[in-house]
Amino acid sequence: MPQHQPSRSFQRAPRVALRGTVSATLLLENRRQFTARLHTLSLTGGLLEVSTYIDERSKIALGFQIGGGFIQANAEMLFPMRVSAGYMQPFRFASFAAGARQTLAREIDLMLRETMLPHAKPAPQLREGHGTGLRLPRFTLDSR
Repeated sequence: MPQHQPSRSFQRAPRVALRGTVSATLLLENRRQFTARLHTLSLTGGLLEVSTYIDERSKIALGFQIGGGFIQANAEMLFPMRVSAGYMQPFRFASFAAGARQTLAREIDLMLRETMLPHAKPAPQLREGHGTGLRLPRFTLDSR
């Protein structure tokens, strides 16, 4: 008799690659403040480029400007990865300021739509010379 395996219906939150074009301010529990660059962002967390790593499981307050909104949230830092000029450190959101989650969802959705529609109007940060660095989905890439 075949065993029934529980289906995994887990779906990753959509991610946008910002490639360091968005600056973020981090405030640690001990009130130390850092500046970092956002490389990847989703509704569940993201990836920061930091000059010195922050201990895993540290709780931080995070603020950054994206599109037409300012996001304030609390987050938990995850395991850092060493790169040539510092560290890439993932984080996961723990909570959002009032309205920040909806603003973030709207901005991520807007950026994803712009990558899907080739004739879409560019986002404000693109007009100012900053690319979003969004990756196209696999099915749209030319396979040679």
